Amino acid sequence: MPPGPRFPGLDDWLAWQQTLHPAAIELGLDRARRVLVRTGWRRPSCPVITVGGTNGKGSCVAMLASMLQASGRRVATFTSPHLVDYRERIRIDGTPVSVASLVAAFERIADSLGSDSLTFFEFNALAALLVFETAGPDAVVLEVGMGGRLDAVNLVDADASVVVSVGLDHTEWLGCDLESIGREKAGILRRGRPAIVGMASPPRSVLEVAEAVGAVLLLRGRDFDCAVQPEGTWRYHDAAGELDALPAPALAGIAQIGNAATALATLRALKGRLPVERDALEEGLRRVRLPGRFQRIADTRGFEWVLDVAHNPDAARTLAANLLHCPAAGKTAAICGMLGDKDIEGVVGILGARASRWIAADTDGPRGMLEHALATRAASVGVTMEHGGTVAEAMELATADAVKGDRIVVFGSFHTVGPALEYLGQSRLDGGNPRVWL
Repeated sequence: MPPGPRFPGLDDWLAWQQTLHPAAIELGLDRARRVLVRTGWRRPSCPVITVGGTNGKGSCVAMLASMLQASGRRVATFTSPHLVDYRERIRIDGTPVSVASLVAAFERIADSLGSDSLTFFEFNALAALLVFETAGPDAVVLEVGMGGRLDAVNLVDADASVVVSVGLDHTEWLGCDLESIGREKAGILRRGRPAIVGMASPPRSVLEVAEAVGAVLLLRGRDFDCAVQPEGTWRYHDAAGELDALPAPALAGIAQIGNAATALATLRALKGRLPVERDALEEGLRRVRLPGRFQRIADTRGFEWVLDVAHNPDAARTLAANLLHCPAAGKTAAICGMLGDKDIEGVVGILGARASRWIAADTDGPRGMLEHALATRAASVGVTMEHGGTVAEAMELATADAVKGDRIVVFGSFHTVGPALEYLGQSRLDGGNPRVWL
């Protein structure tokens, strides 16, 4: 097989990958599997955890990695999409991999393409697997991109699989109802291996798939659960026992206790191979960081920023509840930027009452939406949006009238929160300066 192309830098490689396949999204494992086999990739001997679901995946991955790292293990993580820098997606112990490691993986994939082509995400996922193969970590945590059954991450037979939640999103590809989407999400489950489901009442299809494949189902509300305690701590319990007075995770938001319980149930299911002492669990919860998930940042002018990648109705409901739970002293303005294939009317309708001022912002990329089109769709559910231009321009517009005690919420997409982080000087690959996080 002739060698593939070579490019001088990372940006050139990424630009080429975006043009390699005729469709930006094409679910299926055959092409990616053939290419991965031709690379000679070998599955790592360490435990692999696959995390899928509609919302909460990133938080669950971050908490799993943080608790494992606190126990002294070297942890490799793959997540997507990125907020600012592509290298956010592939990390070892929280540190983005080097450009040299990425390019070496890209070259190996390019040399193995043959007559096949890959989508940008598939190229990304295979690169992560090749990087982790050579890095030799103690544990690998992989976040599913879309769905599960036909997602490139599902090429790996995981030692434990997690379905954090099931909601309506990506309906064009996954189906228009929760049962169809649940069936796709549950496609990552494996026979005889733990299958952790982070919702108490998942779609019936998730349970049916677990039973059909013979997975060891651990269902929240039945096999494990959590409860918030008055002093701000929380309690976890499962068949093996109870952990009381656990510290709240450093990730803000009312959904994060449930995500933490799901992550903890996963580690306890793998305790024979990945035992983690209580001290490490607590340290990991206190230290976990994940930009763009109800991320609160204090502005030196006295008001507050809230950044959230919420882009579907379930995530919008969580964001609305978080805003209600943490009220601003003054007024709340919302800057919204969303991709055109999202349920804009559903998301904006849920959040409409949570802000007194709305500003529409552009989103970039082939699935992006210009602010005037977003404002038109928002008007159909009774929300009037000012035209804000780019995310940075919309933020400038919002700050012009903000005073001490006010709050500005920037949400709707990774394509919105990423530029917001850059505008606020929080775009470092280590997640920004924790000192200014609230």
